[in-house]
Amino acid sequence: MRVAPLTPADVDSYRALMLEAYASAPDAFTSTPEERAAEPESWWLKRIADSSGSTVAFGAYDGGELVGTVALEFAFKPKTRHKALLIGMYVKPGARGTGAGRSLVAAAIEHAKAKPGVQVITLTVTQGNVAAEALYRSVGFKSFGVEPMAIRGQEGYLSKVHMWLALGNAETAA
Repeated sequence: MRVAPLTPADVDSYRALMLEAYASAPDAFTSTPEERAAEPESWWLKRIADSSGSTVAFGAYDGGELVGTVALEFAFKPKTRHKALLIGMYVKPGARGTGAGRSLVAAAIEHAKAKPGVQVITLTVTQGNVAAEALYRSVGFKSFGVEPMAIRGQEGYLSKVHMWLALGNAETAA
């Protein structure tokens, strides 16, 4: 399993993987497959190769196949630029249990640590997604609250668990 930053050459496989994610795990994401399928290629390119540096995406490859992805969004406002948001985490079912998810999250964490001024990574995970919560906790994320009725899923409203990871000495500054 190889993990690397995504490039514009990956846009078609990234789009296909994420559309699979939205369809197969609809309660894990706030967007629907229909919403994302309607996005132009430029939107997908910005998610993986934003020249402003506001986003970075990583892919997990099994041979030449993209089997997983995760992205970071960086805040640029003066009061929030110390934070990054981990988004779009997905690993194909056949690649789960191989370490792909852990490797993707580790790559995102290392990238955030190397970005000057970034002290915290935050994320949300749908409450009840035990495997995802366990993965995030195993690399140091801590929950700090639950947002009730965060999204309306196929079976009704779902809550989101908010989690954070302190990078460096951020925890002592909190």
